[in-house]
Amino acid sequence: MSRHSRDPGKREKVQDARGTLKRLWKYLSYKKGLLLSVLVMVMISSAASLLGPFLVGMAIDDFIVTKDRNGIVVLIGSLIVIYIFHSLSIWLQNIWMIRVSQDTVYRLRKDLFHTFHQLPIPFFDRRQHGELMSRVTNDIDNVSSTLNSSFIQILSSILTLIGTVTVMLWLSPLLTLITLTVIPIMFFGLRWITNRTGRLFKEYQQNLGDLNGFIEETISGHSIIKTFSREEMVKAELEKKNERLRRAGYWADTYSGFIPKLMNVLNNVSFAIIAGVGGIFALNGMITIGVIVIFAEYARQFTRPLNELANQFNTLLSAVAGAERVFHILDEEVEGIENHGVENISSIRGEITFQHVSFSYNLVDGKILEDVSFTIKPGETLALVGPTGAGKTTITNILSRFYEIDSGRVLVDGRDIQNIGREKLREHMGFVLQDSYLFKGTIRENIRYGRLIASDKEVEEAAKLANAHTFIEKLPNGYDTVLKQEGSGISQGQKQLLSIARAILSDPSLLILDEATSSIDTVTEVKIQEALGRLMKDRTSIVVAHRLNTIQRADQILVINDGKVIENGTHESLLEEEGFYYELFHSQLKEIG
Repeated sequence: MSRHSRDPGKREKVQDARGTLKRLWKYLSYKKGLLLSVLVMVMISSAASLLGPFLVGMAIDDFIVTKDRNGIVVLIGSLIVIYIFHSLSIWLQNIWMIRVSQDTVYRLRKDLFHTFHQLPIPFFDRRQHGELMSRVTNDIDNVSSTLNSSFIQILSSILTLIGTVTVMLWLSPLLTLITLTVIPIMFFGLRWITNRTGRLFKEYQQNLGDLNGFIEETISGHSIIKTFSREEMVKAELEKKNERLRRAGYWADTYSGFIPKLMNVLNNVSFAIIAGVGGIFALNGMITIGVIVIFAEYARQFTRPLNELANQFNTLLSAVAGAERVFHILDEEVEGIENHGVENISSIRGEITFQHVSFSYNLVDGKILEDVSFTIKPGETLALVGPTGAGKTTITNILSRFYEIDSGRVLVDGRDIQNIGREKLREHMGFVLQDSYLFKGTIRENIRYGRLIASDKEVEEAAKLANAHTFIEKLPNGYDTVLKQEGSGISQGQKQLLSIARAILSDPSLLILDEATSSIDTVTEVKIQEALGRLMKDRTSIVVAHRLNTIQRADQILVINDGKVIENGTHESLLEEEGFYYELFHSQLKEIG
């Protein structure tokens, strides 16, 4: 299954756990020194945890049986020192591991966010924004918590297991082999459980991302939901997604919950074997009572790290699943690397030429544009008109290189835009769109987004030219008024005026206006038209408009239908032809009348 067609609701195993862990190691390796220090502390704590029970067992044979009081005092002192070192090493390894894990997820989150800004627009068209947010938050937090807790426990458990088996074999190889007869049962039991939990944890993470995406979408569109009274439908959909998440979480936790139960049973069986067989060996003089005590304690220590390994294996699987989802984004194809001969243009006169351009979003839906050709001279205004879905906005997206064409050429000042760096091309372009997006922050900051080095005076001058200065001055804090997320708190028309001020401040050579005056009242539209007139002066402009009365002064009008240019001319010449534009214009006049 390709990345692009993955269904979040389908069950899916971790595809490449080894490869994902290798990639995680690259992020961990930035803190090799701290990791080495953690390893040393884990070795000290593991050695201390093994040394304590061993000394107690030896003390039974050497001091308690012989009633050596001085030896017991020495033993107590030794145990105190050992467990102080044990506690200190655990504290240090935890502190250092937190630093390592936080640095790791910091780099991972930074790389993921940087990748988001390198991905092409089509990537976001086919993804839910909430699902993408889940990669940055839930999945990376899952990796962070696993590194904080699981890494140390897994390392400590492995060292404890190796040390325990080594000492047990040294004390009594035969009793060790008898004690370890429970291992095959443990191995097959854990394998049966983890084969199921790995798939379920993967499904849980995917369903969580799907649910986050749905919630983000419904919150963003809550006004539409209420307008059409679709609350019950949304609740029902949430119920389905929530149920899928609950079911995956239930079974994942249920299967993983079998692990401690299995380990407790095997621990008790192991203790019974040591007590029974060890007692027989002691009666026959093969081992001492102290050795039985050591074995009993080590058997408990032996199953405890196995239990921890099994539990942490589930946590690790969940983290690997999350990390793999992050790496899926990092592996997405970013916007094509610029050719070596790319031109970093310093200025643009504004001549635009489309030569037999064809474009399709995908092969299934067919061509959106087909053999489109036209030329705009510097300083001219081109208006794009036609039915919804005809391909008007697609032309502006192609010009700004948000999408790459299938065939043909697009020229700016005689140069193919494929040979012009995207960032440099867009630096000379200004956009005023139908949906004016404003960021959370002050009005001054939102206008300055057009040119970050602009002074306060330049910001205010741009606002005056955009007819926005008057309403800004009436706000409680003027230009320092803080807008909420997406600019809520001011009207749509005021948002549009701020967007125009932002475009004026950027001083673009090419201007794109996409339905800039739609859904605006008549009074505000007049202000916006005045502001747009100032903005468009001496600039090459492309205007996408449904209201034909707003583009009558355009130097050239392109009529598009079904992705093809069917008419081209001025307002007067197109009316004289009495074709598609003529019918469209007079139908709008009737609607107004």
